[in-house]
Amino acid sequence: MLITFEGIEGCGKTTQLAMLLGHLRKKGMDVMAVREPGGTALGEKVRAILLNRHGGGEKEGISHWSELFLYEACRAQLVSRVIAPALEDGRIVLCDRFTDSTVAYQGYGRGLPLDAVTSINGWAAQGIRQDLTFLIDCPVEVGLGRAWSRIGSGGAAPEEREDRFEREEIEFHERVRRGYLEMAAKEPERIRLIDGSREIPDIHREICDIIDGMMG
Repeated sequence: MLITFEGIEGCGKTTQLAMLLGHLRKKGMDVMAVREPGGTALGEKVRAILLNRHGGGEKEGISHWSELFLYEACRAQLVSRVIAPALEDGRIVLCDRFTDSTVAYQGYGRGLPLDAVTSINGWAAQGIRQDLTFLIDCPVEVGLGRAWSRIGSGGAAPEEREDRFEREEIEFHERVRRGYLEMAAKEPERIRLIDGSREIPDIHREICDIIDGMMG
């Protein structure tokens, strides 16, 4: 089973993924966690280009199409080397972002054609689809406030901070959120909309209830 976590910057998805990982391991399940972009040696190098504003030759800028293909290259490598083998071995894979992120950020956010983004997603994912997605939703102002608080307290030097997307204008993040909500409305069985403005333990309990109900 492939379970993904999605949402805008600062929504809390990474925290909730880690908590679910612990929950499933306590139940004795064979589960692993990966992240996008990243998860492989190649992917982590490209992650620095995509998320660190100092790491991608920002003097010339990254074009929207280049950004899309960099994400897809990371995904193709992660699927081939990690996700597909794990699923074939019967493991549960928790993934911090997957194809929905690309539709939300590069499609709705950047304005690239949604049909093109969806098609390229399919090729990069090599036929693998999410079985379940938790969309942790919160207002943009709340998410960005959390994100900047995390970045500021992380201790990383300015040139090492993953803050490239946080620096986008507020309208960009609003488009991304709208994209996520539209996707959730179209696929309510797969994409479970979770109110991320609540306390962390409350969100975790809801996610665990959904998972435990599915797995018995």
